[in-house]
This record gives sequence, structure tokens and C-alpha cells, in this order.
Amino acid sequence: MEFRDNEAIYIQIAAFVTERIMTQEWLPEQKIPSVREMASDLQVNPLTVVRAYDFLQNKEVIANKRGIGFFISADAKEKIKVYSKERFIGQELPELFKNMYLLGITIEEIEVRFNNFIEQNYKTKEL
Repeated sequence: MEFRDNEAIYIQIAAFVTERIMTQEWLPEQKIPSVREMASDLQVNPLTVVRAYDFLQNKEVIANKRGIGFFISADAKEKIKVYSKERFIGQELPELFKNMYLLGITIEEIEVRFNNFIEQNYKTKEL
């Protein structure tokens, strides 16, 4: 995994986990990799993974079953959509709008590209 400099690594790990849930690679109530496994796979400090898992627990996306491990919550996708939408609208959308304005990009241009993106990447998948 390539980490970006502009965002905390634990947030990027949380995004990695939530992406797998949203794309149904990992399913509700499925056990996820242990802290040690994830840290080894991503080549990060286990405490960073603990922080990511704590973040996801606080958002009720995953749950810790003592002595067994972490599991995806039954309603994880809905929880992810709620907090991801808030974050996107509050942080990323204003930056997108600023760039659209400065570059003279219209909503119509974005709509065409968005529809093409969906067609090419997600046409057969339901999120």
C-alpha cells in the first residue's frame, strides 16, 4: 500500500478496510485480519493498525469479539456511507468546487465524466 503524505496513516488504513467492505470483498459479520496480520501486510507499526481499528470501532463499522478478533458489523456499509458522505461533503467537495471554478470546468463536464466512470468501473456492482 502506498501511503499519502497529506493524511494520517491510520485514516488511510481505515479507508483501506472500508473500501473492502463497500466493494463486498469483505462481508458483514466476517472476521477481518488481526492487528498483527494487517500491520505485517501493510508494513506499518501495529499501534497504527490499532488506532485505525479503534477509529472504525468508534464509527461502529467493526466490533471486537474478545479473544476472537475483529468482525465487520452487520450494518457496516450504512455506517460507512454516513461518515464518508459527511467527510466528503465537508472536506473534499469544497476543494473540488474550488478547482472546478479555477479551471473553468462545468458541472456538465463532470457529469459526463462521472457517468463514464460508473459505466466503466461499477456498472455490474451495486454499492
